[in-house]
Formats: sequence, C-alpha cells, structure tokens
Amino acid sequence: MHISNFPIRSITERTQNPAPRNAWPNTMPPVRHLLEQGLAPGAATVLVGENGSGKSTLVEAIAVSYGLSPEGGSTGAQHSTRVTESGLDEHLQVMRNPGASRRGYFLRAETMHGFYTYLEQNPAKRPEPRFHEMSHGESFLELIVNRFREGGLWVLDEPESALSFSGCLALVGILKDLMATGDSQVIMSTHSPLLAALPGADIYEVGPWGLRHSEWDDLDLVTNWRSFMNMPGRYLRHL
Repeated sequence: MHISNFPIRSITERTQNPAPRNAWPNTMPPVRHLLEQGLAPGAATVLVGENGSGKSTLVEAIAVSYGLSPEGGSTGAQHSTRVTESGLDEHLQVMRNPGASRRGYFLRAETMHGFYTYLEQNPAKRPEPRFHEMSHGESFLELIVNRFREGGLWVLDEPESALSFSGCLALVGILKDLMATGDSQVIMSTHSPLLAALPGADIYEVGPWGLRHSEWDDLDLVTNWRSFMNMPGRYLRHL
C-alpha cells in the first residue's frame, strides 16, 4: 500500500470516545458527516459555507486533534485567553502517515492580536518580526512567510478577513509552493472565492447536507459573487 508524505492520512471518529449525537456541535450536519463518514485529506482541503455552517468548528477541531494550539500557533504554543473550543477534538482520531512531518501551524484571524502579544512575550531564539507595528494584513502575511516552511500541516481559519485582494493572491502563491513540496498539507476555511480557487485543492461545501465535494465553478459562493459583481444594484435595492 502506498503511504504518502502528507502528515494526515485520515480523520475519523474516535472509537473509544464516540461523540454523543444529541449534543452540540455533533447535531450539526457537517460535524455528523465527518464523524460518520470521516475525511481523507489530500494536499489541500478547502471548506466553504455560510456563517454558522460549522466550517470553523471543523477546522478548529482538526487542528487541536493534530496537536496545535486552538487559538493559533504551532504544537508548542501555549497561548490561551478564554476557552471557547467546542470539544469536538476529543472525539476525533487523526491518523498520521508514518515518517511524515509532525510540524504544523494554525492561523485564525479572530485571535491574532492576542497571539502576537504571546509571541512578543515568548520570543523564539531567532529575531521575531514586530507584528504589532504592522497592519493587520501585513502582519498576517509576514507570520505565514516566517512560519510556513518545509513540510507540515498548515491550518487556516478564514484568513481573508485580514487580507486585501493582492494579499489573498500572495497567500495562494505561498500555499501553492508549500503543496508543491509533496510533504505539506493545507486545511482552510474561507468565504473568499479567490482562496477557494487554490490550485489542486479539494473543495467541500458545508451546509445542511453535511460536506459536499464540489467544483469551484459550482459553488454557491462563486455563483453569488458573480451575480453581485455583474449587477450589484439588483442586490442593493432590496436592503
């Protein structure tokens, strides 16, 4: 059997600690889908969906199950301001590929300000960029360039909230280069049709149906943005 160099082979429900189906977040269709059908991520997995659909819950749980800090950082980060995790990670089994990199990093835009403070107070051996002195988008990209290196698992939760159009293009370029190494995996949730177009990514539309594997052109996200850009007045007059 061929064993890839990706850090994660599969994500399934932990048989020794099954998730109660009547408790949140396990009542959400995408969470239940993951628990009952599992997921075998490839080089890149992109989750798209409406607010509250469950995509960030899934991304967070996968990151924590892998051993990453829930508020951002690597496996060694201990940054925590307030515990808000869903607890789904306790019910997930991340199957690793033997010999693959165990490195990784979790970036979530909503906790970056506190995370930068944590990095200032716990500096690495090498000089750290002065993230707080940069714009939100500049600091986000600088952290990615500084940390996303070599093989590993790179998890991003709605990174477009910090980035301009050109910033999103730059991020796609960085992730594409990481994927080309053959030993890196990307898992990302996004509302951005640009980021969802990451070459080589498996796209899953998250919603009441669970997880639906989709082509970029078929995404509601893409259809809605195309319609708005073509005729914005048709949408704005109904506000």
